[in-house]
Amino acid sequence: MVYELLAAAGVLALLTMVPGPDMAVVTRRAVAAGWRDGLRTVAGITTGLLVWGVLSVAGLAAVLAASATAYTVVKLAGAAYLVLLGVQSLLAARRSRQHDGTAATADLPPPSGHPWRTGLVSNVLNPKIAVFYTGLLPTLAPHGLSPHTGMSLLVLVHAVLTVVWLGGYVLLLARARAFFARATVRRAMERITGVVLIGFGVKVATAQA
Repeated sequence: MVYELLAAAGVLALLTMVPGPDMAVVTRRAVAAGWRDGLRTVAGITTGLLVWGVLSVAGLAAVLAASATAYTVVKLAGAAYLVLLGVQSLLAARRSRQHDGTAATADLPPPSGHPWRTGLVSNVLNPKIAVFYTGLLPTLAPHGLSPHTGMSLLVLVHAVLTVVWLGGYVLLLARARAFFARATVRRAMERITGVVLIGFGVKVATAQA
């Protein structure tokens, strides 16, 4: 059972490290508002994973994964939210450019909304997690444990890996704070993350179940 758990943790670690909407949301928060907001965003994302985990263990996520209508509604809501975050990022960069074209450090306003809530909403409105938790996760559950226990354990492992990976990423960005404090760099990062978030929004909207 130990080897099965380690193998499952390895698969979850690889999936966690693949860049996606969560990393884009965290990047924008950490660069624009500092590492504290970045970590709060990570906490919101992790809470979203735990929400999906509870729903999966209860069997409700399977209903969403099996219902084309429910899946589409959540998918489009999540895509719209990512696009909204991306547009806000691009507008923030534009306002900074108009108000401060020569300063050495950027004066970008912090992103709107509480960072924890931003991370939570972006994660809860990602129906791919429901598909992942109800499709792949049960196949990784160690033998010898009840289905509910195995699923619960893997959800907790996934949550811990997410905190470690994204939290470490936020702290790495904080180490380069002086670099990201430059006006041109901050504006460039806002533009890049804005485009990336919009791109992920489009990808989510057009993805098939």
